[in-house]
Amino acid sequence: MNWDDLRIIAAVRDEGTYAGASARLRIDETTVGRRLARIQRDLGVPLFDAVDGQRRPTRSCEAVLAHVEAMAAHAAEIGRVGESLAGPVGRLRIASTNTVAEEVLSPRASDFLRANSGLTLQFLTSSENVKFSRWEADLAIRLRKPDKGDFAISRLGDVKLYYFEPVTTEGEPVLCAYPDELGAIPEMQFLRMKQAHARCVTDNVRVIRNLIRAHQAAGVLPEHVCADLLGDRRLRATLLPGRRDVWLLVQNHLKRDPATRLTIEWIRRCFSDLARG
Repeated sequence: MNWDDLRIIAAVRDEGTYAGASARLRIDETTVGRRLARIQRDLGVPLFDAVDGQRRPTRSCEAVLAHVEAMAAHAAEIGRVGESLAGPVGRLRIASTNTVAEEVLSPRASDFLRANSGLTLQFLTSSENVKFSRWEADLAIRLRKPDKGDFAISRLGDVKLYYFEPVTTEGEPVLCAYPDELGAIPEMQFLRMKQAHARCVTDNVRVIRNLIRAHQAAGVLPEHVCADLLGDRRLRATLLPGRRDVWLLVQNHLKRDPATRLTIEWIRRCFSDLARG
């Protein structure tokens, strides 16, 4: 059923004639008759009886109108949704790695969403970059600066990196490293200086963290996933001189959108809190 067609049924009932419904809806009288005939044909029941020059609704029409009135009430409520919400309204898709979403954003998301009832955040988490140029995300947090793209990019800050190794172990610890395609990151540049063969290769920092936590492995971790390890006396932590820059990508058409600007400010606070911590 087409909502515009259903409005015609209500208008004919209220006005009593096709001409009255035509004037109320500001459409041609013949269009009212044609569309009403189509509705009756589709439903297989007559909706109006002609009585003394007036259109009187049949019992079937009254049943249909009960639903039409409920739909009209819901439509009115939809129109008032924005009135009950404080601040900007919108749904934003944020792409990031799993660990950034889990360790940096999500612990701070509840307060942000409770304070901004009109906002909805969708977290898109993956070790692979989303196709930002294909509109798969509205915002993206990257640990490597993109070479180019039709989007706004700004630096969020940097992340401290720590090299962990067991204080004591039998033999050489298992060295954990990242895949070759991540060879340009500071973590891998540091590990290459170790001139040791990596025996665990993964792009999942939680896997590396779990191996290090067992006190038999060594590897580099970003600060937001290793707070518990820094206090472990069975591990030696070395702060790397190089840090990982963090970049924020924003779709150009959203740069001035109030909901987007509010969310960008929140993301910046998340990383500022991380730096202060």
